[in-house]
Amino acid sequence: MTNPFQENIERVTRRQMFGSSATGIGAVALASLLGQNSAAGVETGLPGMPHFPARAKRVVILWQGGGPSHVDLFDEKPVMREMAGKDIPDSVRGTTRLSTMSSGYAKWPCLPAIKPFRSYGECGMRLSEMLPNVGSIADELCLVRSMKTEAVNHAPGVTFFMTGSQVPGRPSMGAWLSYGLGCETDNLPAFVVMTSSDKGKTCGQLFFDYYWGTGFLPSRFQGVRFRNTGDLVPYLNNPQGVSAQARRSLLDDISELNRQHLAEYGDPEIDTRIAQYEMAFRMQSSVPELVDFSGETKPVIDRYGPDALVKGTFANNCLIARRLLERGVRFVQLMHAGWDQHGNLFTQLSEQCKDTEGPAAALVKDLKERGMLEDTLVIWAGEFGRTPFGQGDPANPKGRDHFGRAFSWWMAGGGVKKGTVYGETDDFAWNITANPVHVHDMQATIMHLCGIDHTRLTFRYQGRQYRLTDIHGEVVNGILG
Repeated sequence: MTNPFQENIERVTRRQMFGSSATGIGAVALASLLGQNSAAGVETGLPGMPHFPARAKRVVILWQGGGPSHVDLFDEKPVMREMAGKDIPDSVRGTTRLSTMSSGYAKWPCLPAIKPFRSYGECGMRLSEMLPNVGSIADELCLVRSMKTEAVNHAPGVTFFMTGSQVPGRPSMGAWLSYGLGCETDNLPAFVVMTSSDKGKTCGQLFFDYYWGTGFLPSRFQGVRFRNTGDLVPYLNNPQGVSAQARRSLLDDISELNRQHLAEYGDPEIDTRIAQYEMAFRMQSSVPELVDFSGETKPVIDRYGPDALVKGTFANNCLIARRLLERGVRFVQLMHAGWDQHGNLFTQLSEQCKDTEGPAAALVKDLKERGMLEDTLVIWAGEFGRTPFGQGDPANPKGRDHFGRAFSWWMAGGGVKKGTVYGETDDFAWNITANPVHVHDMQATIMHLCGIDHTRLTFRYQGRQYRLTDIHGEVVNGILG
């Protein structure tokens, strides 16, 4: 793998040669520096990537911000019904790290699932009756019931999975994949982000840019956020009176100035400037077509639910995500807030499920019908789960606190084992009793499915080699199909 700092030195040393011509060797060198296929305009990945054949060519993360309750949705515990209202034993709780909201509690009232569980699919997967649509795709799912994290608060928990560190500043997963594997389309970004929230705005988590940032990687690999109000991408339209030909001529002149600047200084951020100007120009035609749903059939629209065409909703974002994946976008990150039920568990959890589980299942079905699920990895995830004990008045708890010691995710497509439950927890969904999966292990597994050895995709920064999984992570072979 080439050293980016050595590349920079070489560029500066040879700046007169590169700057001597806008064509010929100068143009070839520029295409190489940008990591682009000079004929197609598509940004390619690093030499030797992928390391081995990928099972997943595309990834979509359906991020459920706030901490979905594994106790209520995915991890059925009959013993908790028998123990309802009684303190969870000290022998179970141990020295588990909890948030400051509940770490000082004197009572730990066991709060069983608020709705019954049912068996779904031929595999008989047990899920809450609040998840009928997810249940309808049970035979496509790999349900991981043994996730664990050290994070006990929202932003550190999200940052941990997205970047490999609880402290902001490192590249996000989508940036790593874009850096390593490049892009499969020349008119849309490799990495797109969309956000949404529950209708009642009950969940106060913010979406920070570093959840899809590049950290110390070149900034052209960061996620492009599509807005949920106004124009999907701002400033794409030409000002009144400016034709496409005039815009193209202007960009050509700017690009030539930037090429001269690049040849003179070798600053990799000039690469980004050139690439982003060109991408913005191409997106002037690709983005309007992306959100033109006139070609979608009514059954497909209906599958995503009543909010499918309501801009800014999770349902609409899921529909756009499928269209992005069809058009060659490598990594789509949908971030939805609304799962932080500290005091409204009995009212808000079911509403949150109604808003999100249908569109999530629709996306999986849609991908399968189009022959794309086999090589598209769908991940439904949150930063942690919720406490098996009730939060608030011990005699009448109304919610659950954050809980990272054990929680659940589901995955579909992209090489994961179908109709499978992986990992186990104890009778209180508190301690993992079989096959623990740490955040770094999940990161390593996702990279593996994308054809990447997570120990070999690195970037040298401040004197050492960094990677998404830092110095940790093992591929979880038990969830591979």
